[in-house]
Amino acid sequence: MMADDPKAEGKRQKAESPTQKAGGLAPVRVVLDNGVTVIVKANHTTPSVSILAAVRTGGYADLPGKEGTAALCARVLDRGTVSRNAEVIADELDSRGASLSVSTGRHQMSASATCLSDDFPAVLALVADVVRHPAFPEAEVAIRRADLISSIRKEQDNPAQMAVDAFVRALYGSHPYSRKIRGTVEAVESLKRQDLVRCYQKGFLPWALTIVVVGDVDEQPAVEMASKLFGDWTALATGDKRPTGGDKPLGLSIPDAPQPLERSLVAVPMMNKSQADVAYGFVGIRRHDLDYTAISVMNNALGQYAIGGRLGDSIRERQGMAYYVFSSLEAGFGEGPLTIRAGVSAENVERTIASIDAELNAVLNDGFTEKEIDESKSYLVGSIPRQLETNGAIAAFLLNAEIFGLGLDYDVRLPGLIQAITLDDANKAARRLLDPARATIAVAGPWAPNPATLTTPTTPTNPPNPADEATPWSLPDE
Repeated sequence: MMADDPKAEGKRQKAESPTQKAGGLAPVRVVLDNGVTVIVKANHTTPSVSILAAVRTGGYADLPGKEGTAALCARVLDRGTVSRNAEVIADELDSRGASLSVSTGRHQMSASATCLSDDFPAVLALVADVVRHPAFPEAEVAIRRADLISSIRKEQDNPAQMAVDAFVRALYGSHPYSRKIRGTVEAVESLKRQDLVRCYQKGFLPWALTIVVVGDVDEQPAVEMASKLFGDWTALATGDKRPTGGDKPLGLSIPDAPQPLERSLVAVPMMNKSQADVAYGFVGIRRHDLDYTAISVMNNALGQYAIGGRLGDSIRERQGMAYYVFSSLEAGFGEGPLTIRAGVSAENVERTIASIDAELNAVLNDGFTEKEIDESKSYLVGSIPRQLETNGAIAAFLLNAEIFGLGLDYDVRLPGLIQAITLDDANKAARRLLDPARATIAVAGPWAPNPATLTTPTTPTNPPNPADEATPWSLPDE
């Protein structure tokens, strides 16, 4: 991570980029005097540019009873600035064939724009205006509030979403991660314009902003342009100083999530539906956990890509029970979940849960095979170039590397990190996280639970091995 240089003059520090020997993406990275980070990667394969402007705020910062504030703030942010109303913004974008959208997550809100390279200066200026001078017009707040409430109500009719929501609430309990980023109908109905203004003032701070530009631009002029547009920005809220310490990179301190001590099941009856959806899983890890790469390889072997892996081969292909089944790992500033999801007919819910139990117990008792781990590593390494085929994908990769402190050369190091994982590493990762006796399970759909058959796993599991608690296979910054 590049440190600020207190002796720098002007609005920019000297640009840094990896050496030619490092190869890979080799972006230019600068930090302005006010803390704004600018990352630029030239890619002249097409005459287009992607822009990401992201800050470290999101649903996690919503006040109790005000869940959905960040989600609504994101929906209104680009709907008018001090100098442009929503119609002017739309006309400017349409006349250039450009696009602009704003999205939010648990810890991040980002404005994303695409345009032709000839229009890059004007579109970057528009992004800067949206990020720095949003007006939050009352009329737009009302329209977007209604849109968000409509989206929430649609989710309430979706078994897959309801299963995930119930799973997360049951897994995290009183931890802030149990709250929905989009909030509830009741909470969103109570939101006022001033709530969005406070959300913006607390989250949109120069030191919390990262600008990523990828495409048909020259790097140094793009840095100069960003410096002119963002370099004189100062925090609006009093007392907001750049934090030190805590989790990387900006002082976020997310409490540890409680670890369930026993198995639990929650059902969401939706008797008018034709399919039941299952969410089954565990509290996972933070992104900078030393076991991240090993757990990623393990997750891929388990079933990251639906028809592949243990779960897909057994439950979907051989037994034919599931419309879909896959596992996912969400690792961020806090401990996100490791989730197994499946869509099945109601009569197959219990068999599906029992099959998940059986596959996890097989991994815990017998381990993966060398072939499974080798194939997973080959797949993950081979997918890296495919994940960096577009300007937008490259920008997202560079933003992720920046916010988690992975380094400018992470794309160069990543294949080696994956290939270094051994069979023993993957099996240790499984023993660390997977335990059917402590699984949290949620089912939504036309199904009623039978606690007598589902409160305990089908076979006993091995207790955790204390020797597996720390492993040396990854770099400290992960």
